[in-house]
Amino acid sequence: MTTPFGTPSPDDGAAHTVREIAQQPALWREVDKIVAASRDALDTFLHPLLARGDLRVVLTGAGTSAFAGQVLQPALARRLGRRVDAVPTTDLVADPRGCLAEDVPTLLVSFARSGDSPESVAATALADQVLSEVHHLVITCNEQGHLAREHAKLPTSHVLLMPAESNDRGFAMTSSFTCMTLAALLALGRSAYDGVAERLARAAESIIESSAVDRTVGALLESAPKRIVFLGSGPLKGLAEESALKVLELTGGTLMAVAESSLGFRHGPKAVLNDRSVAVVYMSNDPYTRKYDQDIHAELCGNLPAGSVVAVSADAADSADSGARTQGTDAGAGAWPLPGLDGVEDVALALSAVVYAQLIALRASLARGLRPDNPFPSGEINRVVQGVTLHSLHH
Repeated sequence: MTTPFGTPSPDDGAAHTVREIAQQPALWREVDKIVAASRDALDTFLHPLLARGDLRVVLTGAGTSAFAGQVLQPALARRLGRRVDAVPTTDLVADPRGCLAEDVPTLLVSFARSGDSPESVAATALADQVLSEVHHLVITCNEQGHLAREHAKLPTSHVLLMPAESNDRGFAMTSSFTCMTLAALLALGRSAYDGVAERLARAAESIIESSAVDRTVGALLESAPKRIVFLGSGPLKGLAEESALKVLELTGGTLMAVAESSLGFRHGPKAVLNDRSVAVVYMSNDPYTRKYDQDIHAELCGNLPAGSVVAVSADAADSADSGARTQGTDAGAGAWPLPGLDGVEDVALALSAVVYAQLIALRASLARGLRPDNPFPSGEINRVVQGVTLHSLHH
């Protein structure tokens, strides 16, 4: 397995993060096999639920796990023909009666790396308390976590375990995020996504193993930017949110990261831009949506210094157009490719595209002299959230 940016030094505190970014293509192939092997059990659990016209599907998790739901929500709503909502556990626990105001049959899909975060466990219990009928699909990377153990014995629950290696030991979620998102897509999207895992794995391998990517990521960060903006539309807005969080986490909050939709950015958030900003625009594979991504990319190229704006795209036309606009500028500008992913739905495209954000965050962390495996050595932020007091809900 080739690792990003070569072999990490044992002294730079990045060994886990580097390995966990690099292992994603192999783990996606394994996830594909896990879901296929679980298909009969999944169908027995899911088919009666998805046949109900009044079913509501709620995708939930905290932090990065919440962004898994945001990436998936538009595609699954379209694919299932059912109401699908992405609701963070942090919202659900704080306001269960508001988030679950409609007492309708509900499938709660919980994403959890460890399954030991206080909100992960509380969200499922509160759903059981507030709703008359709720079923649980738990997608987790930790067989020994509280969430997996609790729901493995419940008749209204199904636990889908990810490869053990996806339970990232590094501070930030990388392979855990992509594995759980892919698993949900394959489990709920069924045959519509046959073969997509292999395409995503090949694209990610080409990114991770490319010396050109190493150079272009380095060039984007060469000016030591103070602010970075990630933009995307539809499922790629959830990707932008996750990208910004990766940068904030791995740089210990020293590089301000902002996420928005391509259209929403002009409505106030654009105020973040200054001459020390860089921007990454995730280009949709949908021809209509991509026009808005191209518009904001062109606008940013006119607003920011040369070499400060990147388009991440599977479309060769974006690469050619971007190259024409930025000809003669620094290597960090232009389009970063997602090879072999033309025509792939944005929900899947996001899983290969996020590798670029993970590499940006990793390099930015190392450039600041931080240890990506633990960018908060004083413990003010932890790998598994601590310090949450759970309060009883009384009817």
